[in-house]
Amino acid sequence: MQCDAFRRAVDALDLEETLATFAPTIVLRSPVRDEPLRGKEAVRPLFAILLQTFKELRFLESFTSADGGELLHFQWRLGERKVEGVDMMHFDENGLIDDYAVMIRPLSALQAMRDAVFAQLPPDAGST
Repeated sequence: MQCDAFRRAVDALDLEETLATFAPTIVLRSPVRDEPLRGKEAVRPLFAILLQTFKELRFLESFTSADGGELLHFQWRLGERKVEGVDMMHFDENGLIDDYAVMIRPLSALQAMRDAVFAQLPPDAGST
């Protein structure tokens, strides 16, 4: 699967290898922000924080759609909360992630992620 390089990089908590899986023009849609993060440099600070925040990260399943998009189902801990989510990825002609959307549950975990992770980003980070 195309998401395997991303999965290996995140498993290793390797920021540079994770960023290497993103297209320069990546658009990342978060469940926490109304506006997406646009561009690899806008995504960098988010993943720097996330890779320090992940505890007991486990990738559970991955799926490929007929048009080549991929879903990656994951779980991790944030403090005492168990977080479950899905990364929805689209890949460009070079096999790099150019569109990335994240869904997280339950609501309490999403709120905890907002407070622990996104509060560290400037409100206009990644906006165009």
